[in-house]
Amino acid sequence: MAERRAFAQKISRTVAAEVRKQISGQYSGSPQLLKNLSLVGNVSHHASVPLTEAVDPVDLEDYLITHPLAVESGPLRDLLEFPPDDIEVVYSPRDCRTLVSAVPEESEMDPHVRDCVRSYTEDWAIVNRKYHKLGTGFNPNTLDKQKERQKGLPKQVFESDEAPDGNSYQDEQDDLKRRSMSIDDTPRGSWACSIFDLKNSLPDALLPSLLDRTPNEDIDHQNDDQRKSNRHKELFALHPAPDEEEPIERLSIPEIPKEHFGQRLLVKCLSLKFEIEIEPIFASLALYDVKEKKKISENFYFDLNSEQMKGMLRPHVPPAAITTLARSAIFSITYPSQDVFLVIKLEKVLQQGDIGECAEPYMIFKEADATKNKEKLEKLRSQADQFCQRLGKYRMPFAWTAIHLMNIVSSAGSLERDSTDVEISTGERKGSWSERRNSSVVGRRSLERTTSGDEACSLTTFRPATLTVTNFFKQEGDRLSDEDLYKFLADMRRPSSVLRRLRPITAQLKIDISPAPENPHYCLTPELLQVKSYPDSRVRPTREILEFPARDVYVPNTTYRNLLYVYPQSLNFANRQGSARNITVKVQFMYGEDPSNAMPVIFGKSSCSEFSKEAYTAVVYHNRSPDFHEEIKVKLPATLTDHHHLLFTFYHVSCQQKQNTPLETPVGYTWIPMLQNGRLKTGQFCLPVSLEKPPQAYSVLSPEVPLPGMKWVDNHKGVFNVEVVAVSSIHTQDPYLDKFFALVNALDEHMFPVRIGDMRIMENNLENELKSSISALNSSQLEPVVRFLHLLLDKLILLVVRPPVIAGQIVNLGQASFEAMASIVNRLHKNLEGNQDQHGRNSLLTSYIYYVFRLPNTYPNSPSPGPGGLGGSVHYATMARSAVRPASLHLNRSRSLSNSNPDISGTPTSPDDEVRSIIGSKGLDRSNSWVNTGGPKAAPWGSNPSPSAESTQAMDRSCNRMSSHTETSSFLQTLTGRLPTKKSWHCCLSSVWQGLCPL
Repeated sequence: MAERRAFAQKISRTVAAEVRKQISGQYSGSPQLLKNLSLVGNVSHHASVPLTEAVDPVDLEDYLITHPLAVESGPLRDLLEFPPDDIEVVYSPRDCRTLVSAVPEESEMDPHVRDCVRSYTEDWAIVNRKYHKLGTGFNPNTLDKQKERQKGLPKQVFESDEAPDGNSYQDEQDDLKRRSMSIDDTPRGSWACSIFDLKNSLPDALLPSLLDRTPNEDIDHQNDDQRKSNRHKELFALHPAPDEEEPIERLSIPEIPKEHFGQRLLVKCLSLKFEIEIEPIFASLALYDVKEKKKISENFYFDLNSEQMKGMLRPHVPPAAITTLARSAIFSITYPSQDVFLVIKLEKVLQQGDIGECAEPYMIFKEADATKNKEKLEKLRSQADQFCQRLGKYRMPFAWTAIHLMNIVSSAGSLERDSTDVEISTGERKGSWSERRNSSVVGRRSLERTTSGDEACSLTTFRPATLTVTNFFKQEGDRLSDEDLYKFLADMRRPSSVLRRLRPITAQLKIDISPAPENPHYCLTPELLQVKSYPDSRVRPTREILEFPARDVYVPNTTYRNLLYVYPQSLNFANRQGSARNITVKVQFMYGEDPSNAMPVIFGKSSCSEFSKEAYTAVVYHNRSPDFHEEIKVKLPATLTDHHHLLFTFYHVSCQQKQNTPLETPVGYTWIPMLQNGRLKTGQFCLPVSLEKPPQAYSVLSPEVPLPGMKWVDNHKGVFNVEVVAVSSIHTQDPYLDKFFALVNALDEHMFPVRIGDMRIMENNLENELKSSISALNSSQLEPVVRFLHLLLDKLILLVVRPPVIAGQIVNLGQASFEAMASIVNRLHKNLEGNQDQHGRNSLLTSYIYYVFRLPNTYPNSPSPGPGGLGGSVHYATMARSAVRPASLHLNRSRSLSNSNPDISGTPTSPDDEVRSIIGSKGLDRSNSWVNTGGPKAAPWGSNPSPSAESTQAMDRSCNRMSSHTETSSFLQTLTGRLPTKKSWHCCLSSVWQGLCPL
């Protein structure tokens, strides 16, 4: 045998089939076969990787850190570096849904109010990524784009795509035979059998230059041109889009923060008619949740009186504003349920006699007997006219009824017609609820009481329904409270209702109920602002009714709203001496003690002026301990002082006209200061009532304080119950948030001492109080934290990036502020799991980062204030954030802390010097940074330098300390989408120190 050559001896003689057989026998249960990998280097043995074990991909960041580039430049170096011009910040104007902004026009505002106004009006700061479309998270291949691209493409038809007719195998074979003989279907297959077709067929066009000698280069060039001609410009985009449920990476754009609305319901009040028409009747609507025992909407007042009836009140009613003439309203329901009722209450002009006596004519006289009872009706009209002339500004309770909302919605949704006619009555024999539908065959059937869960309660899909409410319940003078109303509403749902035994007041109230359109015309907000579009201001408007959700709603504030609702509930004058029986309460919002200091901020009801200086409660005839069901809506001033207060004046109204007897006699006074230690005062109150006018400077004191020389009802005991509710995007109504914002504002404005509760905080103990307030943010309620989330995060980030100076000392608040942010994020993730996307990111945080967040001192010359309410610029480390450091500030290295890392000390003279001292010899170039780049619209983000060895050691200590906190780890995990490591802490801290951390 001939000697084999050297290279041939090294060739393995193992056949490929033997290798496959060996591997398949070794890994017979594995679905996949992996090749054995050999280690590169001086390793002499071979390491095999188990085929059933998943191999983690290489961490690109770790690889780049441990394998620095050998050359400074190269064709692929741009792929390894972050592009310096990838990010740009675009400022987009915020959309305002009203024609006029809701922001008050007050020239001087409290710092906190100014911060809130800035937060609700400044433009969105949107971070655009130019090269996002080159990543896997960007998918331009949407369904709409695919349809657009496919319009010009020729349709491809293949024989394999044509389904044969018939179900049996024989039918398929016959069909194939027929198709093989068909000239139309397969013409080429039939020409071989037809001489006639061959003779009459047209020849194909000759190929030019087929036999010519052509160089290969020319042929390649021609083929290349032909391939490019008629080629679709986006060939690979025709491939179907990947499944949305299993994306490789999906970075969706968060929704723009906007005002919260629940499911919206449009209610139109068409007509109100009684058997007799002798006086004006005033009506109101509101929603109540029986299960939660809560009123879930403000009142909607409407006037359906004829012009003749309105004329009876002309001496007492000023010219009506167009905003008070609304007869349709849009209600919002965030949590619809089977326990929601639409309650209608009626009032009439005060007259002599109790409610039963005044309601008797409406129950005994019928419209059909008007001719027979003409004289009696004329006498009633004459009496009503006299009472209207004398007592026209006072009201008395009259009647009420309720509509089980979900019964109407479910019934209307099950009908085939586009609209429904429903009659609701309370007859003695027919039961509580009945329905009548107008069709060719008029039928009557009872409404089915739905018993499904809340998930079936949808207010967006039912058909419009016209309701006719035929009966009302007479108001009981001693059962006017909300607790009595909830008992009545709960009793309505029972088969044997006690209300059916009551004698009803016959009337006809027609209303339309339908889903509210998305963009209704001629609509007014709860603040009476016109909503776009509003073509004609003379048209009768539709009112948006403010919702009081049954449970908490976790949506940040985005619009200015500052409303106060006052609910007088009960009064006990049983132990008061003297005549005080027909009692009404006059409510005024005062900015001083003088009677002329009443502010015109009380909303009007119906057919009256838009705002007034006073409001009166309804009178219960001859009752010394009346209950009230009034709702008084107040537009709060943007800035409150210690002299703003609610003044309650109690009057005895003389219903009988007597000589030398005044119409109203004051019988008591009490008040509620609006501010208590700088916080808005709301909640339930049981107030004592004074028999005399309050003394001078009473507004700064509480009526519980025993003022010398004053006489009180029942020995200064609480006899007047009232509830005050605020719906405000200015006042947090949380003590922990109030304290934090108050301290930060005092820090910005250099206002000392600061009064918080019973404490007076001076400058020397401000640092400790501020740190404790930051730590106490974790104890605040989640709902106000979410409502003021944008402003709260702005303030915390400001403390991290720009530490203040207190009493000549730079204060370290970075770590405490960062941990507070981490705690907030952790609470949002734990309590609001439904707000997270497929990557586990909370929608509230992503929308804040994408639209709201901006670095302090973004544009020093910009007229729009930056976060923290510090004007156009936020400067470095001073109490008032002034641009120049105080000359008296001489700090040593051991005490000077101006960043989030307490282990780094120094006495920098400017922010840039401080950063340069941190990152070592490689300074931070801010020339290309969007932080200091002027211009109204966009600026690129600057590149981040690498930290030096000294700063890396300092960051190591901070990373080890911070990584031990669960909240901070959760915070960074939320922002980065993964569990933080020591390396990620390096990146975050380095960015914070440089003032470039966009969270």
